[in-house]
Amino acid sequence: MSANYKVHGDVAVISLNNPPVNGLGLSTRQAIADGVNKAVADAAVKAIVVTGQGKAFSGGADIREFGSPKAIQEPNLLSVILLIENCSKPVVAAIHSVAMGGGLELALGCHYRIAAPGASIALPEVKIGLIPGAGGTQRLPRVLGVEAALNMIVSGEAIKSEMLAMLTSQKLFNQMAASPESLMDEALAFARSMADVRPLPRVRDLPCKHPQGDAYFQFTRNMVKGMAKNYPAPPKCVDAVQAATKKKFDDGMVFEREIFINLMWTPECRALRHLFTSQRAASKIPDVPETTPTRDIKQVAVIGAGTMGGGITMNFLNAGIPVKMLETKQEALDRGIATIKKNYEAQVKKGKLKEDKYAQRMALLTTTLSYDDIKDADMVIEAVFEEMGVKEAVFKQLDAVMKPGAILASNTSTLDVNQMANFTKRPQDVVGMHFFSPANVMKLLEVVRGVATASDVLATVMAVAKKIKKTAVVSGVCDGFIGNRMIEQYGRQGGFLLEEGCTPQQVDKAIEKFGFAMGPFRMGDLAGNDIGWAIRKRRYQEKPNMKYSKTADLLCEMGRYGQKTGAGWYDYQASKRDAIPNKEVETMIVKHRASLGITPRKISDEEIVQRLVFSLVNEAAHILEEGIASKASDIDMVYITGYGFPIYRGGPMLYADQVGLFNVVQAMNRFATNPLDDAEFWKPAPLLAKLAAEGQTFN
Repeated sequence: MSANYKVHGDVAVISLNNPPVNGLGLSTRQAIADGVNKAVADAAVKAIVVTGQGKAFSGGADIREFGSPKAIQEPNLLSVILLIENCSKPVVAAIHSVAMGGGLELALGCHYRIAAPGASIALPEVKIGLIPGAGGTQRLPRVLGVEAALNMIVSGEAIKSEMLAMLTSQKLFNQMAASPESLMDEALAFARSMADVRPLPRVRDLPCKHPQGDAYFQFTRNMVKGMAKNYPAPPKCVDAVQAATKKKFDDGMVFEREIFINLMWTPECRALRHLFTSQRAASKIPDVPETTPTRDIKQVAVIGAGTMGGGITMNFLNAGIPVKMLETKQEALDRGIATIKKNYEAQVKKGKLKEDKYAQRMALLTTTLSYDDIKDADMVIEAVFEEMGVKEAVFKQLDAVMKPGAILASNTSTLDVNQMANFTKRPQDVVGMHFFSPANVMKLLEVVRGVATASDVLATVMAVAKKIKKTAVVSGVCDGFIGNRMIEQYGRQGGFLLEEGCTPQQVDKAIEKFGFAMGPFRMGDLAGNDIGWAIRKRRYQEKPNMKYSKTADLLCEMGRYGQKTGAGWYDYQASKRDAIPNKEVETMIVKHRASLGITPRKISDEEIVQRLVFSLVNEAAHILEEGIASKASDIDMVYITGYGFPIYRGGPMLYADQVGLFNVVQAMNRFATNPLDDAEFWKPAPLLAKLAAEGQTFN
């Protein structure tokens, strides 16, 4: 059973017991129903209290049952709520900590609600592409008011119980408990006080109107559609709440359920649900149990005060972890500190950070020019120049000075972590921590596992990532790891498209219309085209048969390195990010095309998108096959959180699944016949070919 039943005198208490958040899975629903029926059958019981054990009242649906028959098996949540609503004895919801989604809907089905202060209350279904599906859109407006309820439902954001109590006159909560500790005593007393009160109040019987009616809903619908144009759920939330004001309660419930079921099958909903589960799955490493002990990380050292070093440092300061920053020259340290201060001061100016918090964070930061001063750090992260000789010098120094058990991490984006580990006598303590720029903003952290990296090091880094609010994804060691290895193929396709007839702006516009935050050429300008140039120079030596367009090299030979020089594939004005097409760049592309004897052709946006996206998919299939990534959903998380892949498409692997892997392979076979492309690359990865032939999917 995943709910406990206990009688306290004349009050039965049903306590949900399904850790970690008392998800309303099948066994929990059955236990609630059994408890209600047992209480009704017991003449000594006068009232019922429903609450949750542990850290939540209920967080809603049990994500472990998403997509399984158990999710809808009777008694479903609608049936449980109906049972409670029609119970002949008063049912009181004792809410604490978390009441979200189905958990809040369960509470709204009870006759009375008492809440502890500090409880987070929400209907967050919109965040996974749905609307509340167990009466949330019909009941919440009746107790909270139409506008406040609709704002909660459309945003999906949590609001504290005491704030909500101020918005209503004892409709949402009949009583606020004095404290979380006194909640159950107060709930039992309240239940006894209501034991003989009849008729039993039901939220469904309350009126639901808006004085401006149609005008308000039309205005809201227009606003929501403008803000969420790629997501069907938010405007449907408006439709459902409007139905609560126009239809009889039961008709409104039918309308809500129809919308819920229809949204469930949309690609956007599938993508958002996929990401919801994938984010949680990313922290699970097949051969590193959750019980693996972790090392204490009480102080961190960061080597390098440049853009990356400063951004990495801010993550730890934000989490309240002291950082000692090391540089070789005082001027570099001064510049780094000035940049950190500038970033924090901008947050203070915008009202996002209070002055006292800013002061607290800066007080956690110290600097040094000596390796001896960082010897007691529990973790050290190097963010020095991306060249193996430089890394070698750093790791040999760290091996000499750092205390036993300290974690030695590299922020490398492409280099061999195993090689770095071998520069030390403690390879088990070495790991990659690839932050993405700007490191204090971007959510992704690629955790690179070397062949010798200890399990407790890996577990510790994953825990630290959570503490500094990063989405951590584990990668094996290969050139570029997961994200940059894939993006190289994406960039190569961008170059071939230029040679065949596209302009940079045509390619960027096509992929941005698909939903990417920015196209390959704007992205190159942002990252710095000289970085890609350095990688290609290395490739020309290591992989002489690998084909690249020379347009990017020619651009760099023109000194056009990107936004930092005010000129890349586009021109940029000082302090602005607007990408302005440049005639000289277009002339360079035309001349290069002519030198190759290529007659330009008209290329459709569809072909641009397929070549760019399917190049990611094919390389990712190789990465999965080689065990660099343990699951397809990890690759999706990398691209959603680190590379601007559209959230509502769920990542490259889920997108390929939704297109159909058979169709992906057919498109790749067509691209392989293009003499100006790389036919060898478009040969489907064995895993992709196998899944397509079997009618299977990555996820």
